[in-house]
Amino acid sequence: MEISFRETNERMARFEKAISEAGVKKTIQRLEIFREIASSVDHPDVETVYERVRERLPTVSLDTVYRTMWMLLDLGLISTLGASRDRTRFDANMENHHHFVCSRCGLTRDFYSEELDGIKIPESVKDFGSINKAHLEVVGICKQCAAKPKPIAQKEDTS
Repeated sequence: MEISFRETNERMARFEKAISEAGVKKTIQRLEIFREIASSVDHPDVETVYERVRERLPTVSLDTVYRTMWMLLDLGLISTLGASRDRTRFDANMENHHHFVCSRCGLTRDFYSEELDGIKIPESVKDFGSINKAHLEVVGICKQCAAKPKPIAQKEDTS
């Protein structure tokens, strides 16, 4: 599965509008960092974005990528996902969607579900605060990992 040219262009237009409205300078580094996330299906972490952007912009620094990713998050152009104890992953798909995450290799992919979009949030959640959005992260084993022999010492998370 790949991000369509149209979808990438829509995300890039959203980027242009958001940074303009925020008064943020549009730099080639920021543009390429966002383009990498916007055209990606694998929800890359900062280090992955850095390595990919560095192929096109050899002088980009890891610090620039980190600062830009957090700025994009603050502007509402990307979101984070995954456990905070692990590497933070980023997603430029701001439409309502959910995630499949492989517990072995970390593969992360979007999926859409009207049934999950309509899930009723328990009233008890309101005890924590107001709800802005909800998404589900499904954890399992991807097809590639399932086809490989499982290491003897590895246990599956059944929680």
